[in-house]
Amino acid sequence: MGATHSKNTDMKSICFYFQIHQPFRLKRYRFFDIGTDHYYYDDYNNEEIITRIARNSYLPANETIMQMIKDTNGAFKVAYSISGIALEQLELYAPEVIDSFKELAKTGCVEFLAETYAHSLASLRTDTNEFELQVKEHVKKIENLFNYKPTIFRNTELIYSDEIGERIADMGFKGMLTEGAKHVLGWKSPNYVYCCANNPRLKILLKNYKLSDDLTFRFSDWTWNQFPLTADKFMGWIKDTPDAENIVNLFMNYETFGELQNAGTGIFEFLKALPRFAEEMNIDFETPSMVFENCKPVDQINVTYPISWADEERDLSAWIGNELQQSAFNKLYSIGERVRMSNDKRLIQDWNYLQTSDHFYYMSTKWFSDGEVHAYFNPYKNPYDAFINYMNVLSD
Repeated sequence: MGATHSKNTDMKSICFYFQIHQPFRLKRYRFFDIGTDHYYYDDYNNEEIITRIARNSYLPANETIMQMIKDTNGAFKVAYSISGIALEQLELYAPEVIDSFKELAKTGCVEFLAETYAHSLASLRTDTNEFELQVKEHVKKIENLFNYKPTIFRNTELIYSDEIGERIADMGFKGMLTEGAKHVLGWKSPNYVYCCANNPRLKILLKNYKLSDDLTFRFSDWTWNQFPLTADKFMGWIKDTPDAENIVNLFMNYETFGELQNAGTGIFEFLKALPRFAEEMNIDFETPSMVFENCKPVDQINVTYPISWADEERDLSAWIGNELQQSAFNKLYSIGERVRMSNDKRLIQDWNYLQTSDHFYYMSTKWFSDGEVHAYFNPYKNPYDAFINYMNVLSD
């Protein structure tokens, strides 16, 4: 991770973490296909989407980040969490993105986080070790590709509870990222390091969702009262947080840069200008491991029921909130053990692809602010189509 440094306590830090994930979308799979057709994916759509995002977002964003690292002599730091399924698609359709991540990895200024290989909801099942298996599989993939062993964990959709935190601590991770959900924090601020209530050894970083969403959702919204958002204004907000709050966690989808906010909005120039104002305002950049090394937890955080980064409620209702979703979820995991026992590579691959949380999101019957990101890539007309299509594949 490069040299460790003792932190100047009155200095504020920004911890950037970007998520990269795209599902293998299913093709139109009818009832009559069951038993005759065992290939489920919409290759054309998957290739089209991933190559477009690579061109508009991943490649120019990686180039921008690389430039920022060079321009600041390595002072700019950032963390990525890339699902195993996204890595497979990039290897298939946009290998140049993998190459540009390898280059970034060599700088020593980039941290890769561990997550579930399939970007799945397996952490919600306590009856199997599917979750642990997937995390191991993901760590292995990151090591093979980028020669980097993750020590910090980020769960699918930032899902977290005391119990999940405990499992992650038992697996040997030092820290974890989650959402700074209002109903969990109460009057507390997300701008500190916390620890897990069930195992205080596990440190926790909480997303500052207001500042993160300013970039993801509001950056180019001209009806927003803070429009236009400039790098010095944004850095000023961070500088103006209370003195004791020395860490601001900006967690977002990487597609924010170039896809959700296209290049024409000036998002790349905005990003590139951040380090200059950071230096002027005595703000530095740290990866999650650096934060955990430099800051002690101020308190534990109690999360009895799982939280996530979706919607106003920050709960699980976006994925398993309705009967369709619950029925699909239970059916999926009821066959898990048999699939794993089969040792059939192709079958296990299908099993992985079907666990991706997006499939459940497409069945959601509620839409709120964060739904925009998912709706943006949703191939179905309505939740029922999504459900029937998925269940047909599962039956096969």
